[in-house]
Amino acid sequence: MELSSFVFPGMVAALLTAGLHLFYGQLSVVCWLVIFAVPVGLVLLREWSNGGFYRGKERITGKTVIITGANTGIGKETAEDLARRGGRLILACRDVTKGNNAVQEIIRETGNNNVFCWELDLSSFKSIRKFAEKFNESEPRLDILINNAGIMMCPRMLSKDGLEMQLGVNHFGHFLLTNLLLDKLKSSSPSRIVILSSIAHLHGSINFDDLNSEKSYGRIAAYGQSKLANILHALELAKRLKGTGVTANSLHPGAVDTELARHSVTGIFRLLLTPLYSVFVKSPLQGAQTSIRLAVDPALETVSGKYFSDCKETKTSAAAQDVAAAKRLWEVSEKTTNSKYP
Repeated sequence: MELSSFVFPGMVAALLTAGLHLFYGQLSVVCWLVIFAVPVGLVLLREWSNGGFYRGKERITGKTVIITGANTGIGKETAEDLARRGGRLILACRDVTKGNNAVQEIIRETGNNNVFCWELDLSSFKSIRKFAEKFNESEPRLDILINNAGIMMCPRMLSKDGLEMQLGVNHFGHFLLTNLLLDKLKSSSPSRIVILSSIAHLHGSINFDDLNSEKSYGRIAAYGQSKLANILHALELAKRLKGTGVTANSLHPGAVDTELARHSVTGIFRLLLTPLYSVFVKSPLQGAQTSIRLAVDPALETVSGKYFSDCKETKTSAAAQDVAAAKRLWEVSEKTTNSKYP
């Protein structure tokens, strides 16, 4: 038998073996790269999508702050940060039991005993007037008002005053509260009004012919309308407050994992979205950063009528820049809440 009949198959086998080793070696490298790169990529993606942190160390000792809906989520994280800075905090909450629990937690975490919970139901003009009357009679100053509370994409419900709940709470309730506290804000100037809106305003429109959604109701459309109203409120406020030392700005906190989504992300849908939540959705602490900056940053002391997201000024939709609509909404809001700009 010829030598080549042994040598050639042996060479082929050796080459195949070497090729397989090379292939699996490269495959192993690729696998390790994927194993390493995917988590790192997800972390970087999360950091990018979640925006920045406000790093300022300003103290607000001697200043009084009202935060609506501060017993949980973004409001609570904002309150805890401002308590660490030495402020006197009033958590304006519908659920007083939850509010008092939040107060105790904030005091325990910050060592600041000047944190209190007052009852405020933004779906009731009577409750809002009672809160404002108590505050104006008992508190000497108001330096920062943060209109934080809200409701999102709920089934159609009515407030205690017969208003569509999302517009009633998110806009009309805060409109009345702000008007009733403006004299105190002016006398305490320089002072600030911070209004939480949402990127949902981009798809919102003010339906002046059916503000109360009586002819038709869509939970997403109603939410977008209420968030657009928040920005228009800040825009008109800034115009009317010019020269008083009181500023008004609005913001989008980001997509944040809070109780606000309880009507829109539920059951199996929430379970399916959990992997995306871990990457693209902010924690309440992250969501509070823009509110904190607008409340305390000295660089923003005279900035008013602007819209912020991820701690920086951001453009709004064309509808959110409509000064005529802002003026008209103001006039409708005064009539609806039976309150006048002081």
